[in-house]
Amino acid sequence: MFFSDCKAWLRSTVTVMTSSTVSEPNRPVFKVHVILRTIGEMSSESQGFVKGEAAAALPSSASASTQGPPLSPSTTSRAPELPDELVQAGWAKCWSRRENRPYYFNRFTNQSLWEVPVLGQHDVISDPLGLNAAPAESGESNLGNGQRKRRSSGEQGAGPNTLKRAKVEPTTPISPSTPGGKPWSSAPEDKPAQTNTPSTPATAPAPATATATAPATAPATATATAPTPAPYRPSVIYWDLDVQTNAVIRERPSAMDLPPHPEIELQRAQLVTKLRQHYHELCHQREGIDPPRESFNRWLLERKVIDKGQDPLLPSDCEPIISPSMFREVMNDIPIRLSRIKYKEEARKLLFKYAEAAKRMIDSRNASPESRKVVKWNAEDTMNWLRRDHSASKEDYMDRLEHLRQQCGPHVTAVAKDSVEGICSKIYQLSAEYSRRLRETHMGLLQDPATEVPESPQPSRLVYCYPVRLAIPTPSLPRVELHFENDVACLRFKGEMVKVNRGHFSKLELLYRYSCIDDPRFEKFLSRVWCLLKRYQVMFGNSNNEGTGLQGALPVSVFEALNRQFGVSFECFASPLNCYFKQYCSAFPDIDGFFGSRGPFLSFRPVSGSFEANPPFCEELMDRMVTHFEDLLEQSSEPLSFIIFIPEWRDPVTPALTRMEESRFLRHQLSVSAYEHEYRSGSQHVCKREDMYYRAVHGTAVLFLQNDAGFAKWAPTPERLAELTAAYRPSLSRTSSLSSPGPAHISPGDRDSTLKACDRTQSSVMSPSDHDNNNNNNGSTSSSPQDKLAVTEGQSL
Repeated sequence: MFFSDCKAWLRSTVTVMTSSTVSEPNRPVFKVHVILRTIGEMSSESQGFVKGEAAAALPSSASASTQGPPLSPSTTSRAPELPDELVQAGWAKCWSRRENRPYYFNRFTNQSLWEVPVLGQHDVISDPLGLNAAPAESGESNLGNGQRKRRSSGEQGAGPNTLKRAKVEPTTPISPSTPGGKPWSSAPEDKPAQTNTPSTPATAPAPATATATAPATAPATATATAPTPAPYRPSVIYWDLDVQTNAVIRERPSAMDLPPHPEIELQRAQLVTKLRQHYHELCHQREGIDPPRESFNRWLLERKVIDKGQDPLLPSDCEPIISPSMFREVMNDIPIRLSRIKYKEEARKLLFKYAEAAKRMIDSRNASPESRKVVKWNAEDTMNWLRRDHSASKEDYMDRLEHLRQQCGPHVTAVAKDSVEGICSKIYQLSAEYSRRLRETHMGLLQDPATEVPESPQPSRLVYCYPVRLAIPTPSLPRVELHFENDVACLRFKGEMVKVNRGHFSKLELLYRYSCIDDPRFEKFLSRVWCLLKRYQVMFGNSNNEGTGLQGALPVSVFEALNRQFGVSFECFASPLNCYFKQYCSAFPDIDGFFGSRGPFLSFRPVSGSFEANPPFCEELMDRMVTHFEDLLEQSSEPLSFIIFIPEWRDPVTPALTRMEESRFLRHQLSVSAYEHEYRSGSQHVCKREDMYYRAVHGTAVLFLQNDAGFAKWAPTPERLAELTAAYRPSLSRTSSLSSPGPAHISPGDRDSTLKACDRTQSSVMSPSDHDNNNNNNGSTSSSPQDKLAVTEGQSL
């Protein structure tokens, strides 16, 4: 301030002296110029003059709307005032003319701090949320460097000369992202990750526009070799996000799904829970049974296969209204739900309960005289036989139960048909009403919702597959709280908490960095993670182990063999929580797209590439999957390969398995025996390490569907198949905690105690209006009790 006053006084003096010398040209004034130059040099040295600072200053008369982006400050050539480590990391000391005090700027990350930066405390590239930041020693110990920014400008408000950074509009990529090194090395599933400190990964390049010929460059990232803070390093890694895709698609428009919002997701969770309760009450009131386990989850899957509605989870526009899946599973538990039988006394009690329930049901319903006669006679005959014979074996009781079901099943089905159809219809109508209500609320939260579907880019180019992009911008999202409890990340919004283990939380952070283009500062990351976890929690259900089988995945060793031997780089059915590659298809493009999803597989149309498919074991979904495979293979002349893993259900065989075995694109089929292989749990993001794997209680069929070019490139040779088979064997260093995600546990020695090795829920009851194409081969008679005794969870392993 002193030097500024001196300079102003001297300038005024010079003006007076100069004007006075007009009449006296011979009077010397050179001493004044010497004094001014000396004062200027002293002022530059004392204030740490920044080169180029004058270029950044704008005239006060300029409009804020016409101002360009600010220039990045740069330092003078004089000796640095910071330690060498900070200088190598990109930090420089600069001077703020507005605040009249020094600040610190990082030319790599464009980060500005008032305080002296602490090396290793918080790096916004490797740790954008500051989760791994060391505590600071100042009063703001709970804030990382990224949070202790220049607050004064924000607190004072935006003035007329406020500078804003130009916004980079998201565009459509024409090539897969090529991020830098991984934050941690990819170790096998039971091999601890290496302990060396990895380099900071480079930010993925921004995608190119529809008219561009090359991808645009990304924001500047760190290129120095200075040590960087290591992010959280999981002890075991179940993914490899460095594998680049070979899947090629045609360029597609942005999706018209509404962007996720925590308020809407919370309301959707409440409505889905309410719908589950309605389903439970209807089954109890009308049929006197509990809802079949997982039947509501499979109803959601089966409905979304044909649903044309706009809600990502709740069906609202389906034809037919009556769900074949829900109808079949409810009918399969009438008049009572059958369970696994291990001992003779259990078989005796089950036979008695079935006979008693069938008689009671036929008496209380509007049945024909013939039906009453047949059911009552067989039920009474069974009860008399139970009273007379006490020396029968378990097999005798089960044979008698099968005979009773064959005699009474058709009549019981005819009596209960209208009631079960009413349950299915009521649940669908409630779902449609809830979906309409949610969309109205959601549209009200959007500032400027788009109403027109964008046209496909012309001409449609072949590009590497890229994540789903939403056409509707995301509004500002509410705050979500984050804290850690030991190794678990807890996210809370309005009292609703969702949890994920810290390893998978770091995985979501990586996927978000690779895939999201509208949130470079991670300001919406926690809100979107909360929406993601809440969505899958609602789809799974609240019961213990419920829904986890719907997200079951192959072991890591199998994925490694598939990638190494068959070039597989893409999963057709996955989620951000259980994916192995960073490119995959999933059920919810509106929220999963921010974490790398390419959208639902049934709407994904690749031209070439090698793919793995392990679908949820829902028969309607698997049938549509086969149709989609054959259409893609028929239309493409480029190398295209699908390796499918589905349960080997043979009694009766599923239509999907039959169709693939008869397909002209089938190149090879491999069978893996039951109890000799395992799956990764669908709850891997929250379960303990010892519960990560479970043995499969059914055989698995591995089928290779390839066109001619795909067969020439990725042929299933004996050597490749031998390595894949070896990778499928369970590891000796771990033990699977469960035989299935359900409550029953069966060891290999108990196989004979289970009535059906395929462990599958299947009924021969024809669906209403003959819409159930999956049961065309069952005829009109009831299936054996072994079918009903099979565990429902077998479909979703």
